[in-house]
Amino acid sequence: MSENRISAQLSTTDQAAVLAAINTIRQKLPFLLDLTPEERRSLPRMGDKSRAFVTQALNLAEQNADILPRSFDVSEMRKDVELVQALEPILPALAQLQELFEDTYIAVGSEAYAAALAVYQYAKASGKGAALDNLLDALGQRFARKSGNKPKTGGDKS
Repeated sequence: MSENRISAQLSTTDQAAVLAAINTIRQKLPFLLDLTPEERRSLPRMGDKSRAFVTQALNLAEQNADILPRSFDVSEMRKDVELVQALEPILPALAQLQELFEDTYIAVGSEAYAAALAVYQYAKASGKGAALDNLLDALGQRFARKSGNKPKTGGDKS
């Protein structure tokens, strides 16, 4: 069997606590959006250089409101800028947590699958016969190939 990189358990109590913490995060951020892939592609992205531009534009708008149309809401722009600034340190923390979570999930899933393959191979090699046949057949369904031979329709007129 390959290297065992993780040996841990997550109690149902801790699992519930983690889910509750995630729910708390969602409750504290009720304004989170779920964009469609098209919406994601169509929105302009704010990068490092854009942050300074946005801040300067906000300063210009606040100091020169008379150059803007009446429909332009400077206070709403300020709220957006402040929200971006408040979310900024949270994003990398969540991204890092998600990456750690996914890496752990992949590694532990790989270990479980490798162990299952070993059990299957050992069981096949043991030669216990009928005592294991039903279990081996059930495990073997994982590797069963679907028939690629489809019956011909329309017939060959030879």
